[in-house]
Amino acid sequence: MVSNILRKVFGSRNERLIKQMSKTVAKINQLEPSFQALSDEELQAKTAEFRQRLEQGESLDALLPEAFAAVREAGRRVLGMRHFDVQLIGGMVLNDGKIAEMRTGEGKTLVATLAAYLNALPGKGVHVVTVNDYLARRDAEWMGRLYHFLGLSVGVINGSGGEGPDSSSYLFDPQHDGSSGGYRHLRNVTRQEAYGADITYGTNNEFGFDYLRDNMAFAADQRVQQKGRNFAIVDEVDSILIDEARTPLIISGPAEGSSELYKAVDTIIPHLTRQEPIVDEEGRPDFGPGDYSVDEKARQAYLSDEGHEKVERMLTEMGLLEEGASLYDTANISLMHHVNAALRAHSLFQKDVDYIVKNGQIVIVDEFTGRTMPGRRWSDGLHQAIEAKEGVEIQQENQTLASITFQNYFRLYGKLSGMTGTADTEAYEFQQIYGLEVVVIPTNVPMIRDDMGDLVYLTADEKYTAIIEDIEDCVKRGQPVLVGTASIETSELVSGLLNKKKIEHQVLNAKHHEKEAGIVAEAGRPGKVTIATNMAGRGTDIVLGGNPDMEIAELGNDPDPAAVEKIREAWKKRHQQVVEAGGLRVIGTERNESRRIDNQLRGRSGRQGDPGSTRFYLSLEDKLMRIFASDRVSAIMQKLGMTEGEAIEHPWVTKAIANAQKKVEGHNFDIRKQLLEYDDVANDQRKVVYQQRDELMNVDEIADTIRDLRRDVVNDLISEYIPPDSLDEQWDIPGLTKALEDRFGVSYPIQQWLDEDDSLHEETLRARIIKEMEDQYAEIEELVGSESLRHYEKAVMLQTLDSHWKEHLAAMDYLRQGIHLRGYAQKNPKQEYKREAFEMFEALLENIKRDVVATLTRIRVQTEEEMAIPAQEQHAEELQYRHDEFSGYDDEAPETPDAAAEAEAAHRPFVREGRKVGRNEPCPCGSGKKYKQCHGRLT
Repeated sequence: MVSNILRKVFGSRNERLIKQMSKTVAKINQLEPSFQALSDEELQAKTAEFRQRLEQGESLDALLPEAFAAVREAGRRVLGMRHFDVQLIGGMVLNDGKIAEMRTGEGKTLVATLAAYLNALPGKGVHVVTVNDYLARRDAEWMGRLYHFLGLSVGVINGSGGEGPDSSSYLFDPQHDGSSGGYRHLRNVTRQEAYGADITYGTNNEFGFDYLRDNMAFAADQRVQQKGRNFAIVDEVDSILIDEARTPLIISGPAEGSSELYKAVDTIIPHLTRQEPIVDEEGRPDFGPGDYSVDEKARQAYLSDEGHEKVERMLTEMGLLEEGASLYDTANISLMHHVNAALRAHSLFQKDVDYIVKNGQIVIVDEFTGRTMPGRRWSDGLHQAIEAKEGVEIQQENQTLASITFQNYFRLYGKLSGMTGTADTEAYEFQQIYGLEVVVIPTNVPMIRDDMGDLVYLTADEKYTAIIEDIEDCVKRGQPVLVGTASIETSELVSGLLNKKKIEHQVLNAKHHEKEAGIVAEAGRPGKVTIATNMAGRGTDIVLGGNPDMEIAELGNDPDPAAVEKIREAWKKRHQQVVEAGGLRVIGTERNESRRIDNQLRGRSGRQGDPGSTRFYLSLEDKLMRIFASDRVSAIMQKLGMTEGEAIEHPWVTKAIANAQKKVEGHNFDIRKQLLEYDDVANDQRKVVYQQRDELMNVDEIADTIRDLRRDVVNDLISEYIPPDSLDEQWDIPGLTKALEDRFGVSYPIQQWLDEDDSLHEETLRARIIKEMEDQYAEIEELVGSESLRHYEKAVMLQTLDSHWKEHLAAMDYLRQGIHLRGYAQKNPKQEYKREAFEMFEALLENIKRDVVATLTRIRVQTEEEMAIPAQEQHAEELQYRHDEFSGYDDEAPETPDAAAEAEAAHRPFVREGRKVGRNEPCPCGSGKKYKQCHGRLT
């Protein structure tokens, strides 16, 4: 209550920020006449002037009013678009490193030019992040004219589809017509050149993958993000930082695996029966008879005891499991992994909903946008299991080489900002995870869209009948309709019903996204019916009456003015006709898990003060209602005496659905927060390893580093056999001699040295062994030449680091999958994960040192021609780029023992029993010595 009173007196924080920024808008408006009076040359010269003032110590904030005034005037002259006052506020919000929530049609693309121009002036680069390749090219080509006029260069990075990054990198060039490759106004360049531009447009996936690829490079000049990560403007920020936050980016390479095993295990699953949920005698939820149960919320499937026995019996009959052996035996973990993957493939992943089959391949469908994601694969053998299920060729399983989540990638930027039409519902998460404040920007023209209440039916058939009737009514009146569906399956169902009624329509889903922008541009024509999967086509405005600019663009580079005028006149008539019919009608076929995605669908209508209306049609058979809200809503329906064919529209129902969505949003937020807590551990380690790689590549030679490593490693080895401050009787000279030969390939007569020289004691013996090794290494250097050896040292160091890091990632993944089992022992899984991950990382660093020294000491010089300097070429065709599905972490022990097996990976890294004793800790035997100097040398 007190907060409400204070808000009334002082206004909300959002209102205060807008009021404060409005003062700067007034300054920019005062500057407008003087900027309008400048010639083109004088306006263009402002960029050089601003850069000079920055060099002299002036801040970006001090330059902001003049820089924004320059961009506004350039937009008016070059694009015929003048930034509104509210768009200037949006630009200031972005410059402050905040999120600007702007309604659909308010010109977010134009807003980005203000902050991008200002932050590009220091020359450190600006990344504008979009949701797909088409939008990156469209926005760069569209806004590139403005930037080019002001003297800034614009690059574009797109996904290459396996052709290599350079094949899909472009630079804005107004002279380029696209005939010699690339696109109109976008000339093909290298990926490095695209990043070298002042402003670079691209998708979140490509920016993330390029970062990972840079950290797999073998030379500093191979890296593409040379400017680093200075400032990013993320378009559709909610889609990228929230919807996709659970799914890490992964670069993987081929690993060993048998496709025949996937095929064999796949034949078992159809013989299993699914357990239906029931309520036991005490009123608790349980499962009926059957072989497996499905948890739709957690996206997991579990074998029952009966199912487990049945699977074991069938595997034994097939000769895949020994008689009497258990699937949970250590030797059969790989088999259990295949069974779990096949079970999930059959019970949780549906064709045309989660994936499509295209050209004999399984192509993942993005659950949020409905777009296909070619080249992406699910992990943990799931993709191979789905390939077996659909009878297509099974591709090799992959091993992770590098991975990062969007949460951690975008936190690498010095300054981060974003734009979207729907962020306010997730403001808490943006603040908690990314430290980003959401500022709601007022609309330029008041919104008059009519958002009607939900209509709820008992069955899906009744719901679809009502939807078709609504569409028929709109078509008769000449009102355009956009039907939003949650899956390809639903969009094709609605399409089939419309075909029966002979109603013309366009389908916009993952199977047709190449035509996306064209279909969306025409979706506002009178009586036009468009079916869109989720938010496919997002980023392209639906203009009432159709989009005349697209028609004009088809006339070519130098269109006839009369033809242009004819197109505009025809559009005006259509526009008026649609306005009179009520504007764009948006129909939702079901509620999404998030209110935000529902709001995005609604936001397609009523842009810039246009009329429009929206309505969601629901049934108790919808996924959201079935899982989260059916009991409450069906109770309400019974109270109201609902009969078949009747719909209910009531505030109680709307509230129950909103509560169900809040539940799902809360559940998903917890998962994302938990993912971040776990990934932060890996992220700290990733930073150390990548920084080490960076330093290695940036120095000309690492001879001193190698010398220090050699001394550390050899000293540690000697200490295992000659404990410091020990008696001669405790020395194990034969053991030391053998260890030096086994590990480093050197053979020294240490016992002979001791027999011949009485003055040799522990320290002088250490010094002599190290000197012998260094002299031997110096001889090698003399034979091959310093330059060649320096190059070789660097290559060995990088290769060893990469090889161990790859194995470490697999071990971390294995640890993470099984860590929830610690809950059985009353331990905190997160704390256990952090502790063990740290121990594993310490071991990783020790192993890298040891292997580098061992490799370099074993060099045997032959001829110059035979001495090959290793260079690990990462061929694009051998690597997989995955934006992975996240299956969730569980801090609690699993509900069924079968879930425990899922934590086991196909290749089990070594797992220590009991606590590891640190090398420098006191020895457990009680001698008082360090472990490495006592019993540690025996292990």
